[in-house]
Amino acid sequence: MWTALTSSTNFVLESLETFAESTGVAALFEGMGWGNVAMIAVAFVLLYLAIKHKFEPLLLLTIAFGMLLTNLPGANMFHTELFAGGHVHWTNVVLNNVQTDKSFVDVAGLLDYLYLGVKLGIYPCLIFVGVGAMTDFGPLIANPKSFLLGAAAQLGIFLTFIGAYALGFSPAEAASIGIIGGADGPTSIYLTAILAPDLLGPIAVAAYSYMALVPVIQPPIMRLLTTEKERKIKMRQLRPVSKTEKILFPLIITVIIALLLPSAAPLVGSLMLGNLMKECGVVDRLSKTVQNEMMNIVVIFLGLTVGATATAEAFINARTLFILLLGVIAFSFGTAGGVLLAKIMNLFAKDGNKINPLIGSAGVSAVPMAARVSQTEGQKADPSNFLLMHAMGPNVAGVVGSAVAAGILLSFLG
Repeated sequence: MWTALTSSTNFVLESLETFAESTGVAALFEGMGWGNVAMIAVAFVLLYLAIKHKFEPLLLLTIAFGMLLTNLPGANMFHTELFAGGHVHWTNVVLNNVQTDKSFVDVAGLLDYLYLGVKLGIYPCLIFVGVGAMTDFGPLIANPKSFLLGAAAQLGIFLTFIGAYALGFSPAEAASIGIIGGADGPTSIYLTAILAPDLLGPIAVAAYSYMALVPVIQPPIMRLLTTEKERKIKMRQLRPVSKTEKILFPLIITVIIALLLPSAAPLVGSLMLGNLMKECGVVDRLSKTVQNEMMNIVVIFLGLTVGATATAEAFINARTLFILLLGVIAFSFGTAGGVLLAKIMNLFAKDGNKINPLIGSAGVSAVPMAARVSQTEGQKADPSNFLLMHAMGPNVAGVVGSAVAAGILLSFLG
């Protein structure tokens, strides 16, 4: 009896010891435990910004929660080993196992499977379908010069690419950092997942953070580069755009860009598909679905899996600080590029056809926030000045422009 009692006691003690060793609390004191704690703290900060201050809450909340999940020790929901070297190790995914440096995990995590949608470029393209269905290209069609302003606002992407490369980043990493200047989260994720997946977490956080900070970052640059007289310029009312023009526009743009720059076709084609659904008027059910149900589902998956890449090893280093700094520089140069081109265009325009340079800042692709900032700054100079519809032209052109810029970078580096 005594032997049986001792054996039972030992069994209980061993079970308790095994349980204690398997908890995340024990894992906190091993290896990068302090890094996990720091990243969990960062996740809580991002959750606070998303919930309290409503900074891009639809994606920032899910990104932050994904960051929280991936940094909880022992949860085994995401394994960077499955995607080491920028490739999907399909054998391990199919066999449901992951060989790590520390131990053998017999089941791949939930976020490993969901991340395939990011790695294969599925989620960003689906989001572009939804964005296209919510976008009105009428102001751009009515004023084609807006294309030039949208293109000029991509200046920050290429200048930052050169600067990041000069600072020692590889060409692929420099391109992924530069794309932050387009202020387009899905495009940043799409390009980075292909070229520099190890930087996906910091770049996604930077891209969506700066998109949320458009009303803070842009106005000082806009005021610095324009005079009060320029900010008071009133523009002519845009001409009406026919339904036929709106239907033909996505078809023509898709064909032209796919022929000239095939690497941009997935993003631009998805964007224009969504827009065609909206404008043709015969698939309202599909249009509403991609704007709402599909968009919401994909945003959840995208945010969680992008956040999952923000591990302590990938996030807590000097490169992350450089990325955050270069990202805001890229965004600032993009804003300045649009404003300066508008000023240059005014040198060749007649008095009645001058462009208010404030709308050039909307050439970054933060739709419609950047256009609203142009409207706000214009009304500060002249309360009777209404620039919103004029600014929407460069704004939606910026969406196309950032996708084209990503295609250019992919064609050279992909």
